Amino acid sequence: MKPILKIEEPGLHTTIQDSGRFGFQKDGIVPAGPMDPYAFRMGNMLVGNSWDEASIEMTMVGPSVLFLEDSVIAITGANLSPTVNEEKIPMWGSFHVKKGQELRFGKPKYGARAYLSIAGGIQTEKVLHSRSTYTKAKLGGLRGEALDTGDELPGFVFSEEVLVNRKGKLIAENLRPFYQAHHKVRVIPDEQEVYFTKEAIETFYSTPYKVTPQSDRMGYRIQGKKLDHRDSAEILSDAVAFGSIQVPSDGDPIVLMADRQTTGGYPKIGTIISHDLWKVAQLLPGQTLSFQRSTVEEGHRWLEYENNLFKRLNMAVQQK
Repeated sequence: MKPILKIEEPGLHTTIQDSGRFGFQKDGIVPAGPMDPYAFRMGNMLVGNSWDEASIEMTMVGPSVLFLEDSVIAITGANLSPTVNEEKIPMWGSFHVKKGQELRFGKPKYGARAYLSIAGGIQTEKVLHSRSTYTKAKLGGLRGEALDTGDELPGFVFSEEVLVNRKGKLIAENLRPFYQAHHKVRVIPDEQEVYFTKEAIETFYSTPYKVTPQSDRMGYRIQGKKLDHRDSAEILSDAVAFGSIQVPSDGDPIVLMADRQTTGGYPKIGTIISHDLWKVAQLLPGQTLSFQRSTVEEGHRWLEYENNLFKRLNMAVQQK
């Protein structure tokens, strides 16, 4: 194990994330992990990694990276105009980089979060079985913080033969998400829906909501027509999930994201199906989303579709 890349400029909020830190929510420790699981998983697959290896998550403004060893990389998610030594490189494809080359990002074209996956994954020390960075508790990553200038990240050094076999993979256009300024997401109603008035539920599923600047990895605060509670907006603290939608007393929903708390004391009107989480993660402040009533069965169908898709793509990528 040795340093494989160095952060020359950190970008806006750049962190190390693997698939997440699971099994500790009962102790109040959040899972963290990627905001856009689809793009994260695609990136690892493209460079020949297992799906849960640690990658670099970039938010709106990408970092500048110096490669200390030859490797193969992939950039998935938001298009932040990546270049290597000032030459454009393809999105959603694996690309051979050489020692001494620099990866930089320019003007964001669409989306909010991009992923830099590298052959072998980022090999920082695991904390509670995960490398994911959770900055509020200073867990994982490097020092439990966002990456900064001068940080060197360890990884594997592969032979030229291995790298040649991993480069040149490309995801077809029809399998790449289309990031828009408005997304409709499917929601499984929660049993706590009874805490809301009939008018509030109708409003929730019929009007758009705007993403506010007070949105981050913990949760997206969204604004639109207020949602009224039947009585109190306070409940006994209850478990929450990635995509749970809480509604506090001010009537503005909060979509809980990767760094969500483990429990919450506001009623949940529903939870976004896992297949649609990327749509929320890629929205910028000022952009909008709307909600469509769904079912557990529909959520399961789309989860099965996604898992089968990755199985087929992984088989194709592994072929020389």
